[in-house]
Amino acid sequence: MAQAYYIHDLSPIAIQLAGFPIRWYGLAYMSGFIFVFVMMRRWARLGLSQLTHRDVDDFMTAIIVGVIVGGRLGYCVFYHPSYFMMNPHEIFFVWQGGMSFHGGFLGVLLGVIVYQRQRSFSLWHCLDQAAATVPMGLCLGRIANFINGELYGRVTDVSWAVIFPGSLSPRHPSQLYEAVLEGLLPLIILIVLVERYRFLQKLPGAVASLFLIFYGVARIIAELFREPDAHIGFLWSGITMGQLLSVPMVVAGFVLLWMHKIRAQT
Repeated sequence: MAQAYYIHDLSPIAIQLAGFPIRWYGLAYMSGFIFVFVMMRRWARLGLSQLTHRDVDDFMTAIIVGVIVGGRLGYCVFYHPSYFMMNPHEIFFVWQGGMSFHGGFLGVLLGVIVYQRQRSFSLWHCLDQAAATVPMGLCLGRIANFINGELYGRVTDVSWAVIFPGSLSPRHPSQLYEAVLEGLLPLIILIVLVERYRFLQKLPGAVASLFLIFYGVARIIAELFREPDAHIGFLWSGITMGQLLSVPMVVAGFVLLWMHKIRAQT
């Protein structure tokens, strides 16, 4: 008997407002930014942060610009360099999709550094603040990827496989795997560390270091189920671009965590 797989038929458009389509992907980004803002305000109120409410407003600007600019440029450079070199004007066509987490990460890092230099706050404290809340945006973004029927997984015959638009074969819903591994689990762990164990105050930099490790390991695992980008494919020995970009994050995370631990003991 043939397996009855789920046939993906979800619309990428959440609602129509005056004829203007509001897409799930845009809502995911907006909701992620709101969550970061609310949590930072909460930590400021509870005395878990060096930032005041007004500081949080400015800090959010650095994060939003970093995510959008870095994410888009990262996608263009890491995944489609030749195409965007021939069509540089399309770099600005963000509504057509195409964002890279690794690029967004570098964008946020640069934005936080610029923000911190204009203030008297600890750089590591600012990075911890961002790292503990960003996983929510990752989780929502991956769910939006699933709704859009994009970035799906490899062919499989598991009972929860999905037949996505543009694919006649059942595939892993790897977007949902990533939503949990890259988003939900790190989010819970890091927020508990911040609020219950007060890592933002006890060991500055530890939360950001752990985020690098959690995300890097999660992405490497998730890529085992995700279909590589068609124009890139596998690099060598079955390694994907996502895995290659994640390895330095894991290494940097462990090195930084060790450095912060040594600094705390001196």
